[in-house]
Amino acid sequence: MRWGVEQRLEFIEFRLFWEGSINRADIVEFFGVSVPQASKDLTLYQGRAPGNMEYDTRGKRYVAAEKFVLRFLDPDPYVYLGQLRSVAEGIGSSHDSWIAALPRADVALTPKRDIDIEVLRKTLDATREGVSVEVLYQSMNKMRPDPIWRRITPHAFGYDGFRWHARAYCHLEHRFKDFLLPRILEVGVKGDPGATGEQDWLWNNYFDVVIGPHPALTESQKKVVAKDYGFDHGNGVLSVRYAMLFYVLKRLGLLGDAAKQSARTQHIVTINRKETEAALEKAELQL
Repeated sequence: MRWGVEQRLEFIEFRLFWEGSINRADIVEFFGVSVPQASKDLTLYQGRAPGNMEYDTRGKRYVAAEKFVLRFLDPDPYVYLGQLRSVAEGIGSSHDSWIAALPRADVALTPKRDIDIEVLRKTLDATREGVSVEVLYQSMNKMRPDPIWRRITPHAFGYDGFRWHARAYCHLEHRFKDFLLPRILEVGVKGDPGATGEQDWLWNNYFDVVIGPHPALTESQKKVVAKDYGFDHGNGVLSVRYAMLFYVLKRLGLLGDAAKQSARTQHIVTINRKETEAALEKAELQL
């Protein structure tokens, strides 16, 4: 089956599953195909997923049958909510979303970090080619209050929930570091690489953070927190790169002793806190 046809069949099933109905105009409008092609797609879907939809003569739409069975999708709530979030944040357009009737939604916005497109493109080029590159970088180091040119060998990218950074070997400090993309003001010439990504131990190795409900919660509250976070047997395990450990703990409110915070606002705690402290020290980040 051609990729375009398969995608349209998935689109039909998406609309039937999440919104309960679809018609030819939906396919024509989203994919820009002809009306006859949209009719063929609906007929093909009926043949591949018999009994999944019925034609509503009054509404002039196909509706999901009572015994609807998924054939082409493995639906994930986060795929749907991810599209909804993208539109709500203004990152994506409603025309690009498979959701027909977008529910009213909003998100807790954070300031949009300004990333220069040429900086990103050239950093990506260096990453793909496995070379080093000069960057004019503004650090927050007291010893370097002004931007300076420094050479880095980038090999990966990280996102802490708010900001993107390049993970790179720093030729100035002779170690792997995170370089925030908005703080890279210019990108200069390429050169020979320093240490490669395979040598970045903190990036290539993981630590298991064991988290669980706050001990001050009631039993019923602990159960719903466990359900909310997908814990098995009351606790959960997050396998985190050492290089990302600080960011993960910070975002979850787990820097410091979370058990001493109010259970009303901090619902989870680190079960293996001593081991996590040691892992942070290994990652050169102190609590």
